[in-house]
Amino acid sequence: MKHIPERSCIVCRRKAPKSEFIRIVRKSDGTIVLDEKGTEAGRGAYVCKSAKCIADVAKKRALDRTFKEKISAEAYDAVIGSFEELPHA
Repeated sequence: MKHIPERSCIVCRRKAPKSEFIRIVRKSDGTIVLDEKGTEAGRGAYVCKSAKCIADVAKKRALDRTFKEKISAEAYDAVIGSFEELPHA
């Protein structure tokens, strides 16, 4: 039986297989990007594909807590905008 990696949502803390989440990455240069394929280099954080968790990322300042640094409002806006452009969001 093949091992299925589990991850936790940084907003609601739900655990599920990695495929049920969207990954957000902080690259080595400090930029925050959405990682659609899950292969981008850098520190990653996972968010449920649900609209509620996506909306609560900025509200709860979840990326600040996960990446242990202050994330700008512009970075949150860019990440949420990227979520909205996804076909399954």
